[in-house]
Amino acid sequence: MRIEIDKDLCCGAGTCVLVAPGVFDQDDEDGTVILLDAAPGAEQRAAVEEAAERCPTAVISIT
Repeated sequence: MRIEIDKDLCCGAGTCVLVAPGVFDQDDEDGTVILLDAAPGAEQRAAVEEAAERCPTAVISIT
C-alpha cells in the first residue's frame, strides 16, 4: 500500500489524524495534513482506508 496526499486541497479537519495517528499528523501552523508514513504496513490498512473515506476533501489516495 502506498499513500499520497494533496496537501493543497486539505481543509485541516483532522479526521485522518484521529483515525490513523501513526500515519497522519497535522501541521502546527495551518492544520493541514502531514504524511508520516507513505507506505504503512498491512496492519494500518483498515485505518488508512477509513481515513481516506472520511476525509471531507478527499485528499488521501491509496494505491
